Amino acid sequence: MAKLAERLVPDELWVLFRRVVPPTEVIRPQGGGRRLAGDCGALAAIIFVATSGCTWRQLPPVFDSSWQTACRRFAQWSRARVWARLHRVILDEFGARGELDWSRCAIDSVSLRATKGGSLTGPNPTDRGKLGSKIHLITDRNGLPLFLGISGANLHDGQGLEPLVRGIPPIRSCRGPRRRRPTKLHADKGYDYNHLRRWLRGRGIRHRIARKCIESSQRLGRHRWVVERTVSWLAGCRRLRRRYERKAEHFLASVGIAAALICHRRLPADDVPAAAQ
Repeated sequence: MAKLAERLVPDELWVLFRRVVPPTEVIRPQGGGRRLAGDCGALAAIIFVATSGCTWRQLPPVFDSSWQTACRRFAQWSRARVWARLHRVILDEFGARGELDWSRCAIDSVSLRATKGGSLTGPNPTDRGKLGSKIHLITDRNGLPLFLGISGANLHDGQGLEPLVRGIPPIRSCRGPRRRRPTKLHADKGYDYNHLRRWLRGRGIRHRIARKCIESSQRLGRHRWVVERTVSWLAGCRRLRRRYERKAEHFLASVGIAAALICHRRLPADDVPAAAQ
């Protein structure tokens, strides 16, 4: 168990996670009772479920946490927005070292089937009207996800642009104030609307949006392919290949876990201790 937990939750990730997780009592008060699972064991179990795609009941008994405890801790931390805060802390580590490239950001979405239904689902026009959800994301020039959101699969991509751009959190910079606006935004034909171009110009953001009936659909573009690669990285968390959570809060939490893992795996390990001092 120790080796598996260490692989799933390396020391650098645990240092960052401790900065955002609310305190959890490990030992029950006097009077008996079972010992509560530690946060590290619960985190390892949650990450295992997210990356393997197994159900909570299929969680192997090698973790320092039962499947009931891991599921309960996942729900508690999701309500506390721990995963979004962890994602933001990791982005701050990149920004503090000037490793976030704001010069050319890209935006896109991906649809997936909602097996059990739930809130923020809708008929997917690309899947014969089957019930599904959509993940919207915006990335920097290197493909690091800056912000992610969810909606029903029937929401048009163009309606997700403004909430995504507004949702980018203020991220640390190596010098100067925090930043939350890209210099330029790349998007495909799903965002080809004049009102979106005007809205971006009003916020001082240059745009490069593919035009319908003019540009070929067979080319992703020199700078837009990075967001497609990030979509494939999200699929690396098998829990996101289909939506199994009925609650939108839990589905958004799974998306946040995937985003945090994507960013952390590209964060140099020797940078974390210095930032955590």
